[in-house]
Amino acid sequence: MTTTPDDPTTALPGRPPVVDLATWQAARDELLVREKAHTREGDAIAAARRRLPMVECDGTVEVVGPDGPVPFLELFQGREELVVYKHMWYDGAPHQGQCEGCTTTAWHLDDAVYLNARGVSFAVLTTGRPDEVASYIEFMGYTQPWYSVRDVAAPVGGDMGHITCFLRDGDRVFLTYSTTGRGNEPVNGSLALLDMTPYGRREAWEENPEGWPEAPRAGSPVGGHGSPTCWYWRSDADGNATWGPTSRPVPQWTRPGATPVESLGRQGHHH
Repeated sequence: MTTTPDDPTTALPGRPPVVDLATWQAARDELLVREKAHTREGDAIAAARRRLPMVECDGTVEVVGPDGPVPFLELFQGREELVVYKHMWYDGAPHQGQCEGCTTTAWHLDDAVYLNARGVSFAVLTTGRPDEVASYIEFMGYTQPWYSVRDVAAPVGGDMGHITCFLRDGDRVFLTYSTTGRGNEPVNGSLALLDMTPYGRREAWEENPEGWPEAPRAGSPVGGHGSPTCWYWRSDADGNATWGPTSRPVPQWTRPGATPVESLGRQGHHH
């Protein structure tokens, strides 16, 4: 049994058709076949990833952490495997002006207890100056170790915005895997949960049924991230998506000591 889409009992701008449980279960079972195929293909890709060759790199190169310079090898903390997130950095930007995509990724990676229990260490690398990085970490309340790799060559340094994996064999260090862009998405469990909801991420690229809510629109920022707003979106203090001088990456509004919206304009805005 299906009700008409224009049922007057709802004020939603768009919604799935209403059916009985048996009809829903049949449609759900049909989708499950595709989901299982997707899972199996993901497993096959992961198996191929484990078979990638690796590149030896210099484990003695120095990175700068909260206690000063340390050899990159120290980031393994005695474990055999290391995952790093390479956080983009804008020199001199106010805290709310740092990369919104990296902010979201680092936020979701702030607790690596389970990784550690599985023998994998985790750290954040960035090209920011150590003093600026320390201030930003304090503002955000991050607990994971951050290290400046300013002027450090790839693969320890190099391009930011990547998840990169390393393997340690004694004092030898090897690069095994790196990804960027939407390859970083598995870190952000919120995106996977949004994908399960009827309205999804509300991003412009998604294919939606007719009548679905449109993605929130905002002015295109310097740097060309574009409009409508995407997964690295910023908001004002009221949660409205915006790229104006009083916006910041969403998680930062919850941080202790977050600057009131009225004063952000006087600090300026940087991308």
